[in-house]
Amino acid sequence: MKNKITEILNKAELTKEDVVFLLQADIVGRNLIYKKAAEIKQKYVGNTTYYRGLIEFSNKCEKDCYYCGIRASNKNTERYDISDEAILSATKYAYENKYASVVLQAGERSNKLFVSHVENLLKKIQKLSNNELGITISIGEQSEETYKRWLEAGASRFLLRIESTNKELFYKIHPENDKHDYDQRIKALKTLQKVGYQTGTGVMIGLPFQTYEDLADDLFFFKNFDIDMVGMGPYIDHTE
Repeated sequence: MKNKITEILNKAELTKEDVVFLLQADIVGRNLIYKKAAEIKQKYVGNTTYYRGLIEFSNKCEKDCYYCGIRASNKNTERYDISDEAILSATKYAYENKYASVVLQAGERSNKLFVSHVENLLKKIQKLSNNELGITISIGEQSEETYKRWLEAGASRFLLRIESTNKELFYKIHPENDKHDYDQRIKALKTLQKVGYQTGTGVMIGLPFQTYEDLADDLFFFKNFDIDMVGMGPYIDHTE
């Protein structure tokens, strides 16, 4: 396996079969992959570290993702909206301590009041940071008009995770209805790119029914879609 992994890592372009093989590597193989990844990081990024402050400002959500503890149908979750004062205090701290950016993240909502609230919040953050603090937002599927409003108000990056690029698996973890549409999710990502955001997406790792082939397809999706940011995280069962 060691020789095979070394051979794959020396390729300029990997096939799906190559990626699947790497994903199944043992500890010796993984260490080779980590070493190669560190070399690539050093070449293109160096030793620079960028701090980003994550602000989860609301857990109210219109979606009903099966895996999520804040899904709309979960009545046992205490809902909250952090005050603008608290959010601005956190962003001021990030700015004064030379953070590169902040991330505003919340459950998915698209009503007019919420859209306007986020727009005004973005403008306030830009004002207090002299337009110097990068702002990433992660607030779900919205209309093209909303994406434009938030971009003009000061956001520059948007994270919209697809969770799985396998359409069949996507519907195993999301109810198939007007609020959970795979094609609409793809359309939203394309709209974000069209509007001008640095666009991010990502998937969960370890989902029930997920295969190594699925994960390989996810990676090629990121590459072919020309994604700017990738957010990956483990699947963890929620108790409620």
